[in-house]
Amino acid sequence: MSPNDPDNPKSWSRAYRWYITMLSAMLVLNATFASSAPEGIIPDLMQQFHFGQEVATLTIALFVAGYCVGPLVWGPLSETIGRKPVFILTFFVYTGFQVGCALSPNTASILVFRFLSGTFAAAPLSNSGAVMSDIWDADTRGKALAIFTLAPFAGPTLGPVVSGFMAVSGVSWRWVFWVLTLFAGACLVATLLTLPETFVPVLLVKRAKKLRKETGDDRYWAPLERNKMSFGQRVKHVLGRPFLVLAREPMLIAITLYMSFIYGCIYLLFEAYPIVFTEGHHFNEGITGLTFLPIFIGGCLGVLSYLLIFNPRYERAMAAFAPHPVPPEYRLELCLWAAPMFAISFFWFGWTSYPSVSYWAPLLAGLPLGMSIVYLFLGLFNYVIDAYLFVAASALSSMTVVRSLFGAGFPLFATQMYNTLNPRWASTLLGCIAVVMAPIPFVLRAYGHHLRKNSKYSPTGNQPHKPPVRDEKKGADAA
Repeated sequence: MSPNDPDNPKSWSRAYRWYITMLSAMLVLNATFASSAPEGIIPDLMQQFHFGQEVATLTIALFVAGYCVGPLVWGPLSETIGRKPVFILTFFVYTGFQVGCALSPNTASILVFRFLSGTFAAAPLSNSGAVMSDIWDADTRGKALAIFTLAPFAGPTLGPVVSGFMAVSGVSWRWVFWVLTLFAGACLVATLLTLPETFVPVLLVKRAKKLRKETGDDRYWAPLERNKMSFGQRVKHVLGRPFLVLAREPMLIAITLYMSFIYGCIYLLFEAYPIVFTEGHHFNEGITGLTFLPIFIGGCLGVLSYLLIFNPRYERAMAAFAPHPVPPEYRLELCLWAAPMFAISFFWFGWTSYPSVSYWAPLLAGLPLGMSIVYLFLGLFNYVIDAYLFVAASALSSMTVVRSLFGAGFPLFATQMYNTLNPRWASTLLGCIAVVMAPIPFVLRAYGHHLRKNSKYSPTGNQPHKPPVRDEKKGADAA
């Protein structure tokens, strides 16, 4: 499909593409908001179903565990039938499971419905990023992705705020799930009525079918129609390839472990914050929910600084390297700042968590924490996409599965760890692990081009890693 083809998503009006970007981000926000929403009603759930803290934590952990299953199915399925049908199918079922949560009569039903909800809510996590690549070219993808990246972190931080104040107001815990049902239903209607199909191979199939019908000539065909695989081949491609790429790529293993640890820490804080602020400073559930907002504000500051400072520097690097692409290592400049900042945030939070210290001290640790998380995810995500290109989808799928395992697992031991070690030493332990992992982006920035040369899956290994001589000074300034 030519760049000027009116059916090409990259040729649509900029305003329309920004609307699609915002709608895609809203779908991700919906899924991640639902993951943490039960945080504020956990005492009510414990009283209703007579289970302990560990089982209550499963209402969050099992939802995130569903993220491990969903991307393996919804990503490849969208490359067969298109993005829009997958969004409609998954959100229709997801909305139904939210109704199931609201009407749950016992422990088993609410846990099962939470896991199934997470499985179907995972579709935006794997496919909304693909929509970004469908509609934006490389020059403007960074700006769109920066704003889009905020959605996965806004959801988990806003969920406890809403559910916490609903718990304090005295409404039934079931109304939290009814709110999630209404939110999911609204997103389903918006998707059904306003989201177009953006996957070019599927658009070409529709065009070929239309031409065959109008002309009666069967010689019109689309590549996707000829690319037929058996069920066994498709299963191997869907389930095997992402983990094969992961197992054979040392730098991808390192990035995956680092991002998974960060993601696990996000969900661990849903257990740590109540210990510090509810038990230590005697906040109620509503005010404790507000303590997550500095993380969100830090993320917003991270996106703003990326757009104003780091993205213009990358654009100068693009000019310096032209006509060659910019090496993926230039995406890591953000991470060189964020890696130390992420570790420092945990030391800050931990050693100001004494009840005798003003609650503003641990609260403000969320600002650099949120900023560093956005920086790390932006830099490392873009690095993987630029380094692996044609197998980037498989690389991102394996990262999503492993990351979700950490996100589901960390909350299960967070309460015990913070109660046993106390918030000071528990946060110090996390900070020390972050310090151990902090050199990963520095090593990739310095030696990534050598690793890519020896990579089986990265096609970018033979590209120049320094600007052409004529623009050497310009390229050095951009770096």
